[in-house]
Amino acid sequence: MVETNEAMMGIFSDRLQQVAPSPIHTFSEAVSDVPNILKLTIGEPDFAVPEHIKAAAVAAIAADDSHYSVSAGSLALRKAAHQFLLTRYALDFQPETEILTTVGATEGLYTLLSAVLNPGDEVLIPTPAYPVYAEMTRLNGGQPLFVDVSDEAFLLTPDRLRAILATHQQVKAMILTNPSNPTGATYTPDELKALAAVLKETAILVISDEIYSELQYDGVHASMATYLPEQTIVVNGVSKSHAMTGYRIGILAGPAALIAQINKVHGFVIMTPSNPAMAAATEAFNCDRSLIDTQAMKAAYQTRRDFLVTELTALGFEMVRPNGAFYIFAKIPADLTQDDVAFAYDLVAREQLAVVAGSGFGPGGEGYIRISYAAAMPVLEEAMSRLKNYVANTRIAV
Repeated sequence: MVETNEAMMGIFSDRLQQVAPSPIHTFSEAVSDVPNILKLTIGEPDFAVPEHIKAAAVAAIAADDSHYSVSAGSLALRKAAHQFLLTRYALDFQPETEILTTVGATEGLYTLLSAVLNPGDEVLIPTPAYPVYAEMTRLNGGQPLFVDVSDEAFLLTPDRLRAILATHQQVKAMILTNPSNPTGATYTPDELKALAAVLKETAILVISDEIYSELQYDGVHASMATYLPEQTIVVNGVSKSHAMTGYRIGILAGPAALIAQINKVHGFVIMTPSNPAMAAATEAFNCDRSLIDTQAMKAAYQTRRDFLVTELTALGFEMVRPNGAFYIFAKIPADLTQDDVAFAYDLVAREQLAVVAGSGFGPGGEGYIRISYAAAMPVLEEAMSRLKNYVANTRIAV
């Protein structure tokens, strides 16, 4: 083992010192070696990638598709993504100039924030929210502006947005997640239209994270880009919809003038995405087959959601019924410890069951836990059996 020169520890940027590791992955890794551990922590679909998609990647390798593409990604992929967005959501982005291929949605988010933020710029983040939003903002010199929407069914309202903007003049961008991680909440067309009416009065960029768009259960997924196209960048990809998390292919879609500037950063960060992964994603975005692939997965997730909502409600947990993604964000019952971090670690210690503490998702998450149901029914049934044991043995007088 190489010993670090202690003087070297001072070389890191001030921005990095403000950043905390992901509470989701830190906790999940910390408990991984616990014997008999059952983890419902990571948003990792348990499904196999569909065979026709895997075959496309294999074919690309066999054809020696091993040379540089362009930083925006293969035109074939961008055309497939264009058709996917147009057919599924009536979003008409031109593949040549308005779609950018990224190394997963995460790289897309980071590149986008890097392209737009100056020191001191604020990024409005309705919380509870995916923790990487805030940390990416800090890494790029910005300041997260948390807006706790836990008392509003986990949705940002126009009145709340207008009030926040009246007192914060440095807001450069807003990150809107639909469907939401961690809550599974979704916005209706009317709700998005009302938010867009407020934002049209500003020059604020809307970063619309729609990575779970194919996993909306009731109603049709609505995109902010429908109502505010000139100010919105859509973030999407194949990781969640097609169980392709390891392929690392996402997309950004928005006005050509904005995408061109974002691509400057993107090209320097990653040069080009992986060709075999892009070939697989091109096949995944094929609309006819894509719908078949995702519908089967979505039906399974809905069954799992209904099972967990019933079981958790019977145990005294309260939640907004998730309408998308594959998470339940549940309020810990009053007769159990309200320290969600302590709850999560105690649940591991007593029952070898891992869920994520809600406080890691920002203001409004305290006293909640996030449960991922991207796991097979037998796993979820065993998890609920362990949670029942925990609740029965640890209830306190209130």
